[in-house]
Amino acid sequence: MDNGIFERNTKGVREKLKGKKIGIAGCGGLGSNLAINLVRMGADNLVLVDFDVIEPSNLNRQQYFQEDIGKAKVETLKNLLLKINPCLAGRQAKSEIRISKQKLNPNNIIEKFKNCEVVAECFDCADQKAMLVNTLLVNGFKVVAVSGLAGDGDPQDIKIKYIRPDFVMIGDERSKCGCGAGLISARVSVAAAYQAWAVYKLCD
Repeated sequence: MDNGIFERNTKGVREKLKGKKIGIAGCGGLGSNLAINLVRMGADNLVLVDFDVIEPSNLNRQQYFQEDIGKAKVETLKNLLLKINPCLAGRQAKSEIRISKQKLNPNNIIEKFKNCEVVAECFDCADQKAMLVNTLLVNGFKVVAVSGLAGDGDPQDIKIKYIRPDFVMIGDERSKCGCGAGLISARVSVAAAYQAWAVYKLCD
């Protein structure tokens, strides 16, 4: 039972996402917004990986609240998603949210996202983005990544670019990315929405 959550969804969207295992690497600005978009579209099998806890500076763009400060991002995000769709608690076949409070590295990426249809890269730092994307692509995963969100540029400049059939890049191709770069919620939210759309399109 979904209690009518998807009555207004475009026909076929939920059906395409249903049962597809989707990985989200990073549960901050991109990852939290992306996960909410996907669940509202009908995704019901998510893998959330993030080692971090929520800090006050996260609240300008991430889907968390004052009472969440100090809590693990993966656990808090899972609880938020269950408030949207309680059916994701794992009581139905292939309906589940798996979480891992662990830092990703080349030695554990494949294990964490095993059997995922698509993995979304939602990191902050350029070197970590490259490490994750390269590891996933070499091992045959489909990837949706983001680069170029910093600053207050026009959100319309953020584009979806198909680098190859299994790799989609989202960003303005100009703004620098990096740990600590200035970010505003409008641009982060646009990129996360584009990520959700690209993940949907890459699901077979």
